Amino acid sequence: MHYVHRSLFPFIKNQLKSNPVVALLGPRQCGKSTLARELLKNIPNTVFLDLEKASDLNKLNDVWSFFNANKGRLICLDEIQLKPELFRQMRSYVDEVGENQQFLVLGSASRDLIKQSSETLAGRISYIEITPFMLPEVKQIMSVDKLWLYGGFPRSCLKASIEESSIWRENYIKTFLERDLPQLGFRVPSMVLNNFWKMCAHIQGQLLNSTKLGTSLGVSSNTIKNYLHILEETFMIRLLQPYHENLKKRLVKSPKIYIRDTGIVHTLLGIENFNDLLGHPVYGFSFESLVIENLIRLYPRHTPYFYRTAKGHELDLILLKGKEKLAFEIKASTTPKVEDGFWKAIEDVQPTKTVVIARVDEPYPLHKDIMAYNILDYIDSVRPDT
Repeated sequence: MHYVHRSLFPFIKNQLKSNPVVALLGPRQCGKSTLARELLKNIPNTVFLDLEKASDLNKLNDVWSFFNANKGRLICLDEIQLKPELFRQMRSYVDEVGENQQFLVLGSASRDLIKQSSETLAGRISYIEITPFMLPEVKQIMSVDKLWLYGGFPRSCLKASIEESSIWRENYIKTFLERDLPQLGFRVPSMVLNNFWKMCAHIQGQLLNSTKLGTSLGVSSNTIKNYLHILEETFMIRLLQPYHENLKKRLVKSPKIYIRDTGIVHTLLGIENFNDLLGHPVYGFSFESLVIENLIRLYPRHTPYFYRTAKGHELDLILLKGKEKLAFEIKASTTPKVEDGFWKAIEDVQPTKTVVIARVDEPYPLHKDIMAYNILDYIDSVRPDT
């Protein structure tokens, strides 16, 4: 398969130089192992273990003997969530050796699910989230529309045809539900969670109503919250929280729900080609999620929110860091028009910068202080080297 350079590559190398342990966390099949192997090519004295392989797992029967036999080498452990108890031994070893760049660990679950790491390696570990491909990483080899339709998982978007990509995504969903979640200790029937995931796809980009979802599935709202937790902690969904800082308004309090990869959304909804997408109610929300994921990756140190009042004043995304407040309105249209609620929201929130992201050919001023961009041009305007 064609290797695609990942934008986080230099950052990960720097984090390895300044931390004893670096953890790359992200969903299964998002490219963590490929990225790690590419990193290891640039580092002398490394060893790579895939903990899904019995032969590699057996090498850790005596953990300390393995660590000592490989002292001075960067040890890479893939699928660390399968053996989280390793973190305790890693802490003692890291402290004994007292150097950086000792371990690179890869996991398909959040650090909250791999509880031992956050408890035992505090101050010694840097966590880096790896996502499926973002637009700047593949802009030389595919269009925005292709990545949007296929999603960013490498084995989906690099397929030669939409049929092959669709089949891969169907199998991915099945394997995730039937194998990956049980490995993490979740005992939810795969059919139940599959139905729930499809419901989430139908409300992509909309306000979460746990009670309504629970009624539809015949379970309690607490059970729904548990299902949401599972999908959120395995990087499958994003719950975008409402912005409410110091505003004396009647504000929406529920988060918005997004399935993070658009290809997965389309598979769950039976969307098989671009014409299907164009005619589907999820069209605008799917584009919104593509843009939101790319903007959040573009501003990794900002906290993301959306803004909506009871009167309909609304902004799709606010990115906040210190006094900087970036506001985005996202339109799937090639001729975007903003409604009165957008201007009222700008008055309420008073952002430091406001941008409209749409499917336009080139940037142009929508208003004296507000530009309309397509997503790639906007990313290039912020980071020309991406």
